[in-house]
Amino acid sequence: QVQLVESGGGSVQAGDSLRLSCAASGRTFSTYAMGWFRQAPGKEREFVAAISRSGGTLHYADWVKDRFTISRDNAKNMVYLQMNSLKAEDTAVYYCAADLANSPYYYSRLQYDYWGQGTQVTVSS
Repeated sequence: QVQLVESGGGSVQAGDSLRLSCAASGRTFSTYAMGWFRQAPGKEREFVAAISRSGGTLHYADWVKDRFTISRDNAKNMVYLQMNSLKAEDTAVYYCAADLANSPYYYSRLQYDYWGQGTQVTVSS
């Protein structure tokens, strides 16, 4: 079992930054990959970024375009998503997720075994 708790969401203006955090507990954190997804109202949940168990391999959705950075601290059992230059279209609930199998299909929500409850990010233009 893995428990995930996100934090750091909020309401900001376009162009601002936010840092999302996800605290993990349960299984040894350094043994599984992590991902961030988001879901806007009326839309499907979509891939944002993923990080390997060591933190050495990073993946991003094409639309991120260097605005977001994923990172992890295995000593603290934490994964982060630094979001810069936020846009109104970034408004969504953001979820962190754990992939215990360390699948190469990091972009597919079907590969993730555990999910957090989500944190709301609202960007006003």
